[in-house]
Amino acid sequence: MPYNPSTLPSLKGAVFLVTGGNTGIGYHTAKHLAFKGARVYIGSRSLKKGDDAVQKMKSEAAGVEIDVHVLHMDHMDLFSVVRAATEFKSKETKLNGLVNNAGIMATAFQKSDTDGFEAQWQTNYLAHWLLTWHLLDTLTRTGTPEAPARVVNVTSNGHNFAPKGGIDFQDIDQTKGGIWSRYGMSKLGNILHAKKLNYLYGPGGSDKEQAGIWTAAVHPEAIDTELNTQADVPGFIQSTLRCFGVYKTPDQGSFTSLFAVAGPEFEKKDSGGYFVPVAKSATPSAYAKNEKLRDELWDWTESEMRARKLI
Repeated sequence: MPYNPSTLPSLKGAVFLVTGGNTGIGYHTAKHLAFKGARVYIGSRSLKKGDDAVQKMKSEAAGVEIDVHVLHMDHMDLFSVVRAATEFKSKETKLNGLVNNAGIMATAFQKSDTDGFEAQWQTNYLAHWLLTWHLLDTLTRTGTPEAPARVVNVTSNGHNFAPKGGIDFQDIDQTKGGIWSRYGMSKLGNILHAKKLNYLYGPGGSDKEQAGIWTAAVHPEAIDTELNTQADVPGFIQSTLRCFGVYKTPDQGSFTSLFAVAGPEFEKKDSGGYFVPVAKSATPSAYAKNEKLRDELWDWTESEMRARKLI
C-alpha cells in the first residue's frame, strides 16, 4: 500500500466524528483515529450496535485506553440527525474532522417514512449535508487556514451511474430510474457537496473570514462490508467477486479517508479534490466538476431543509 494510517501523527487533543462508525469502513476509520489518541464519536442508527462497536474497539486496543463515544442518529429520520448534531455540540466545543461515511448501496426503492425522500438519496447525501450544516459553526470555530478542520465525504466511482443531467431535480427520488441511478446520484451529491464546502470555506474560499475547512470526496474501492449484503443484486455476483479477490478489506477501505481527514500528507492544494485508493488524486465525472450543478444542488438542498424547518 502506498499509504498506511500507521504514519498518522499523534492526534491527542483532537476530536473527530465518523458516521456509520459502528461497522465496516467507518469502524476502522474511527479505530485508527482513536488508536492515535483522538476523541472519536461514532454515529450509529442502533445504540446497541454502537456500544458493541465501542467495546470491540476497546478490546482491540490491547490495554491502551481509548476515548470513543456513540452518537445516536438515524439517517432515515432527518430530525434525529439534527438532534445528534445538537447533542455533539452540547458535549464538544471543537471538531477537527468529520467523516461522512455511512451509506447504503443499490437498495430496492424505498422512501423515508418521516421525510418522504428516496432512501439512498436521503441516507447517503441529504443526511450528511444536514449534519455538516449543523456542525459548520463548530468546524469553522475549530479550523484556521494554518490548521484547518477537515470534512471527508465517502463517495464512490458509482457516481458515474448518475442519471442524465447528474442530479434529476424533476425526479429527485428517481422513480423513473433504477437502483444504480439512485445510488449514482446520491454519490454524485457527496462529491458536489465537498466541492461546494471547499468553495465556501476552503483555501481561498468565498467566505474569507472562515476559510478554515479542507474537504475531500473519497472512493474507498470495492470493499467486503455489510453494504454489499444490503445491495439488491444477485448473491452469486458478490461471491464471484470475493472469490477472485476483487474486494478489499474494510480496514484497507478506511485508508484514503484517514489520509484525507488526518494525514499530514493531505495538503492545501488537495482540498476539494476527489481521491481513490490509496490516497491518489483522481478526476471524477464531468457532472462532478460542473460548478453550476454544484451550486444548484446546494440551493435546492438548503431550500428543502428550510421548508422542513430542519435548518
